Amino acid sequence: MLHHPSVDSATAAPKRAALPKKRGSYNCGRCGLPKKGHTCPSADGGPAPFLPRSGHGLRRALFSDEDRASSALVPALGDEEVAGTPVPEVVEEEEKEDDEVDWTEEAMILPTSCMVEVLKRLSPMELMRAAAVCRGWRGCVRRMWRSAEELRLSVSPRSQIGFVGSLLQKCAGLSRLTLRMESDVDATMLACVVFSLPNLEAFEINMTKNTVNRITGNELSRFVAEKRCLTTLKVEGCTNIGFLNISSSSLSTLWLSNLYCISKMVFKCPNLREISLDFTRQENDSTDLVTMMENLGSSCPRLTNIHIASIQLCNEAVLALTSANLRCLRMLSLVLGSRITDAAVTSIVSCYTSLELLDLSGSSISDSGIRMICKVLPETLSRLLLALCPNITSSGIQFAAVQLPLLQLIDCGMSISDTGYHYESSQEKLCPNIERSGEYTMCQKLSTMKSQQIYQKLIIKHANLRKLSLWGCSGLDALYLNCPELNDLNLNSCTNLHPERLLLRCPNLKDIHASGCQDMLIGAIRNQVLNEFVAVENHLPCKRLADGSKRVQVPLFIQQISDGKKQKRRQMTQCIVHHV
Repeated sequence: MLHHPSVDSATAAPKRAALPKKRGSYNCGRCGLPKKGHTCPSADGGPAPFLPRSGHGLRRALFSDEDRASSALVPALGDEEVAGTPVPEVVEEEEKEDDEVDWTEEAMILPTSCMVEVLKRLSPMELMRAAAVCRGWRGCVRRMWRSAEELRLSVSPRSQIGFVGSLLQKCAGLSRLTLRMESDVDATMLACVVFSLPNLEAFEINMTKNTVNRITGNELSRFVAEKRCLTTLKVEGCTNIGFLNISSSSLSTLWLSNLYCISKMVFKCPNLREISLDFTRQENDSTDLVTMMENLGSSCPRLTNIHIASIQLCNEAVLALTSANLRCLRMLSLVLGSRITDAAVTSIVSCYTSLELLDLSGSSISDSGIRMICKVLPETLSRLLLALCPNITSSGIQFAAVQLPLLQLIDCGMSISDTGYHYESSQEKLCPNIERSGEYTMCQKLSTMKSQQIYQKLIIKHANLRKLSLWGCSGLDALYLNCPELNDLNLNSCTNLHPERLLLRCPNLKDIHASGCQDMLIGAIRNQVLNEFVAVENHLPCKRLADGSKRVQVPLFIQQISDGKKQKRRQMTQCIVHHV
């Protein structure tokens, strides 16, 4: 009895056929043609056609026995039989689709190193979100945290110390850390850094506006003592230090700002190379700068850069520093010391003859002090900053530009100020609102002196000067510069500089700052630097008359200006004029 297939079995047949087949032979084992839509002629006893040698994009059998059969029968065929072999086009489309699928799958595999480089551009919060995508991304994020060497983190008021601690524990190999605090900070943050980062080398704390640094001097000293690998420490907002005793054999750079009323400062850092101490601008600051200078000279013999900003700086503090005889000192910056005079300059240039940078901004030195600097440091000094020095004149600056051939930076902002204006403001306070009478009073005589304002001119010719800052020099009315290497010029608030008395011979100028200047002065700068309103030069040739008496110019309609002569005009470099 024959068994007829039921409806269920008939419907199940296409289901079984729809199952994905395993990859095997796509060609017929007898003739080698594709199996899809193919009826083999060799089954009826006819001649078996075979594949051409080139293949025309058709697949060969995957099994070795079929390869041997086809290779044995291919030489028996002629060119006509190969040409008459039907080639279905569906197979080629399937092959192209298979190739495209394989190519996209390989392209989707991104190397781990490339993935890490992409993740480095993300913020810490974005990295945490990326780690939650899949296991592979979590491994890449973990690898990136472990291999990180530098981290810059902004701590918002909503971030707790636990979040920062968990984040720092993921990157135990971190060597440089910068925290931008948007909330108050205390010693808990220092303890978290000590516990999480044993190999930290550089640590920096930046404070934003309206935030308070509550770290005391004892806590900061303990932090430096525990971090034996620490080489750089920069902390802002040190208003609660009080007492400071820093001892470290690895520390080389120390920056502390907003210091106030330090009772005692002791530094025991034999390898310290750079120190920057910025004090608050309060008159009641009771810090003993003389003792601090003596301690710096005795306990930090390798200092090369010193920057101290305080209104309490005086000649005694400078003499205490010069008595230390720091042989490696190359950069000295004593800012806002209005009681520093030419006597302090004499002691500085007599002890430190290899200075490359000297910053005495805010001091009371005069042109005599500048001459002493030029006499001792002509072969080493490259940067001279004398801003906010009311006793110097344009003659002293011109003398420095002539005697110091290696100068690359001169800053004398607010030094050449309008003396008549300050004299007028001071006398108005002395004799306000006095009634006029028939006789000349003292205040009337002073008013005639006020109208006679004294202005100065500045002439600088230098071959190596690159940056010149004259911001706020309202006492200048004439400026002549011949500096081929100058690329930055600051003329902000030069209100009395006359446009017709400005001459710039600086072909390499890139930036000119002219905020607060007159519109005519800005136009004169554009005229000379940007070459926007340059007058056309007279290129018309001259010709003698017939009798040879005099020369006359050839009319324009007779002789035109040649293109070659136009190109000979001097082309100035493109420069940006910054003004408001």
